Amino acid sequence: MNWPALIVFVLLFVLVTVLGFVAARWRRGNLNHLNEWGLAGRRFGTVVTWFLLGGDLYTAYTFVAVPALVFGAGAIGFFALPYTLMVYPFVYVVFPRLWLVSRKHGYVTASDFVRGRYDSGLLALVVAITGILATMPYIALQLVGIQVVIAAMGFTGSGLVGDLPLIIAFAILAAFTYTSGLRAPALIAVVKDLLIYIVIIAAVIVIPMQLGGYGHIFAAIPEAKLLLKPPSHGNLGSYSAYATLALGSALALFLYPHCVTGVLSANSRRTIKRNMSLLPAYSLVLALIAFLGYMAVAAGVQHDPAYAGWFKQYGTTFAVPALLLHSFPAWFAGVGFAAIAIGALVPAAIMSIAASNLFTRNIYKEYLKRDASPEQEAKTSKVVSLIVKLGALAFIIFLPEQYAIQLQLLGGVWIIQTLPAVVIGLYTRWLHRWALVIGWAAGMAVGTGMVAAQDFKTSIYPLHLGALTVPGYAALYSVIVNIVVAIVFTAIFSALKARAGSDETSPDDYESEAA
Repeated sequence: MNWPALIVFVLLFVLVTVLGFVAARWRRGNLNHLNEWGLAGRRFGTVVTWFLLGGDLYTAYTFVAVPALVFGAGAIGFFALPYTLMVYPFVYVVFPRLWLVSRKHGYVTASDFVRGRYDSGLLALVVAITGILATMPYIALQLVGIQVVIAAMGFTGSGLVGDLPLIIAFAILAAFTYTSGLRAPALIAVVKDLLIYIVIIAAVIVIPMQLGGYGHIFAAIPEAKLLLKPPSHGNLGSYSAYATLALGSALALFLYPHCVTGVLSANSRRTIKRNMSLLPAYSLVLALIAFLGYMAVAAGVQHDPAYAGWFKQYGTTFAVPALLLHSFPAWFAGVGFAAIAIGALVPAAIMSIAASNLFTRNIYKEYLKRDASPEQEAKTSKVVSLIVKLGALAFIIFLPEQYAIQLQLLGGVWIIQTLPAVVIGLYTRWLHRWALVIGWAAGMAVGTGMVAAQDFKTSIYPLHLGALTVPGYAALYSVIVNIVVAIVFTAIFSALKARAGSDETSPDDYESEAA
């Protein structure tokens, strides 16, 4: 047992637990109403929204998986940098419109907007189910980060004993999320970001000094990991994979329910635009986080006998914990481990709230209890958030971790299929509601089939265009199919004069802001 690391870890964990419960009294509102519990009354300003979205987007899995990808596969892992730079201009333009129309009509989820815009319960239902399906494995993968740091501190054992620390961590998460709603992860995100900045700044200064400077680090990296493999023999290879991963991920990211929840909790569209201007600062941190993968290669942690068992169990995912243990005193490694674990709690809380909001508003209220009061909505959402977290915990404990990773690969492919209904719907209602459902089904089938064809090991699909092979992100390819199918069937339904339904929104809802 690494007692110095464990003590620091526990102290910081206790701090965020206290903050999670105190958050119920912060910016006090009626937490028995879904708008207050699930969106914090839409009152978060620029600073709080910045921390909340940062905690929402840059998760424990980011802290562990991005450098692990660089550690194992090399330069392809840096696709996360251009994708985060592309996503913010996209959100700057598009999502203030969603915030405006949602505030005007009291929408809590993207499915609420789709229901009002297209007058289609079915389309809203498939958007909600897609969001829940894409979110569940994402929550489970946050547990991977906690599992890894728990192992790094020396916790061993099988069965209930081995999983006890993880169960305790998520019991605490469930308790303060139930009590405080979205306010809890918003407040904890401040601590999480401060810890991550401290750890990263220390890492980029101390570790290169230990390894002889950045020149020595780059010199230790095999050339195959430093650069993308150039195209050859009619195959675009890593070039097209890198580009489509970046573009497809940028289009998909803010369609995830937890990102929509973060945006809708802002107090104005100006707050959203300011944050899209400020959040690229996180991309700098992400670049440094990714570079930890190269540092781990140069430090040779994979060859250290002390970590051999952990690398065998967790693979490249153990690269960052091993690097922290290798390079820092045990107590500071505990700070890093706490940053990773808290970085799991923040997004997991927001994700469970977002998933429960989708169930409550677009399944429970739409199909089970249409006359549900605000109090009943909030109570249902709180209970469902507990069930969601319990399901994610059971997934990790009882099923192989690889299943969660495979489903997460599908998560990006699935969630991007909501883009035509949500994003295009913010600008035009030309696409027919039934055509959007058919397009969604086509995109889901094609995208899932592409990943299945790769044995669920990667979401990169080699698309053959005559003599040219274009490996690319299945999400991007499948959403193109989705849009084309929706356009074709819209033309068919228009020719048949099929009823399009009514639109409860008006053009002014997307452009004007009273406050």
